[in-house]
Amino acid sequence: ESSLRLPVPQNVRVYSYNFRSSLRWSPVKVDGGPVLYTVHFKTGAFNQWDEMNCTRIGRTECDFPQLLNEPRWTVTLRVRAELGPAVSDWVESEPFVAERNTTIGPPRVSSVPEARSSDSLLISVTPPFASRRGDTLLYHVFYWENSTSTTKNEMSTSNTLFKITDLKESTLYCFKVQVEFMTPPGFEILGLPSTPQCYSTTVS
Repeated sequence: ESSLRLPVPQNVRVYSYNFRSSLRWSPVKVDGGPVLYTVHFKTGAFNQWDEMNCTRIGRTECDFPQLLNEPRWTVTLRVRAELGPAVSDWVESEPFVAERNTTIGPPRVSSVPEARSSDSLLISVTPPFASRRGDTLLYHVFYWENSTSTTKNEMSTSNTLFKITDLKESTLYCFKVQVEFMTPPGFEILGLPSTPQCYSTTVS
């Protein structure tokens, strides 16, 4: 029996970006051919292991099926290595809740050119994922003059189209925007900031 035991997969972790999640692990290297992997899942509601869409796969990553992309569910996964009749022990992931553990990417940010004036800029942001009912997205906007000035101004808004006012005329301003995702009952995730972009006000 002991000769039919494979080493267990290492570094078993859930990776999640904008609520799209997958289980990843390091490959098991043994002589005798390519190792295959099988992944199971269970949720907090049903404490029993079920097959995922990853049975005897050759790759070291398994995407969550649509069924499991429920942001509030607690999901635990397990993976084992298989080679012919030989198998490894199962290795479980940490319990994962997308609403608390996903990484939120930066929003897309652009300026609305026809709305520029000498003292304001109209900024448009596109959220990094489609929000659901009950979610709140707050946009933290950082802007500064693209000069020797290091003073950063900050504002927060839940609008995807907003105006920044009281600016100097004919001046280049740079922006970056960060999403804060809030959900009842009071969880918050701060997303990654967008790459700074610069737009100029007009001459009055």
